[in-house]
Amino acid sequence: MQKIRHTPRAATSIRELDTDVGIDPHRHDDHQIAYAGSGVLSITTDAGTWVAPTTRALWIPAGTVHEHRAYGRTDLHSVGLPTHLNPLSLDTPAVIAVGPLLRELILAYTRAPEDGSPQRRRMLAVLLDQLRASPLQPLHLPAPADPRLAAVCALLHADPADSRGLAALSAAAGAGAGERTLSRLFRAELGMTFPQWRTQLRLHQALRLLAVGTPVTAVAHRCGWSSASAFIDVFRRAFGHTPGAHPRQLP
Repeated sequence: MQKIRHTPRAATSIRELDTDVGIDPHRHDDHQIAYAGSGVLSITTDAGTWVAPTTRALWIPAGTVHEHRAYGRTDLHSVGLPTHLNPLSLDTPAVIAVGPLLRELILAYTRAPEDGSPQRRRMLAVLLDQLRASPLQPLHLPAPADPRLAAVCALLHADPADSRGLAALSAAAGAGAGERTLSRLFRAELGMTFPQWRTQLRLHQALRLLAVGTPVTAVAHRCGWSSASAFIDVFRRAFGHTPGAHPRQLP
């Protein structure tokens, strides 16, 4: 059993991570904001995975056991917040939209010395105001607990391009459950339909592939879209820009 590291204080810091490098499971007594100034960052908990490109940040509540993983060379900017500062009033992880001003505030706050100066306190106050105004983004890929559901999801994690329906996937996974049962489990346990979950999985995988320079057409094929144009349309609706523009979001 892997030991869970306990770091009471969530530091405000910058850390460079190479692609596919992770930070092992740990927890803080503080809240934390994790932002990828470049690359793509994910966090995983028992409840699933949240992923964030440079236009998003991750909210990690105090006490949450989580691990990080980077895709592409990633500058991880972390902002630690004491528990009385919870601008989002959230007790579960979330993905937050990051506009130009919030991005610059996170970058500046994590680069500045922690000197307790009035200037730093004012910067934090504006940062918190921007967080309160930032919409949440549906970039959570929930993890199944039911073994029948887990068996089907494992097949799709191994090959997001697998286009088989639930009945065929259940038979291939040896799940021992029919399509109706599995559809009900997706809605009841994961809070979304099977097609919605599969789309989330494919978007997560697409972000990871784009972060390491995979061409858009290849990403579309490897993630299961019927064409590059279909992939581009779904990606634009999810992230507000095309996958071809995605690398230009980096500094």
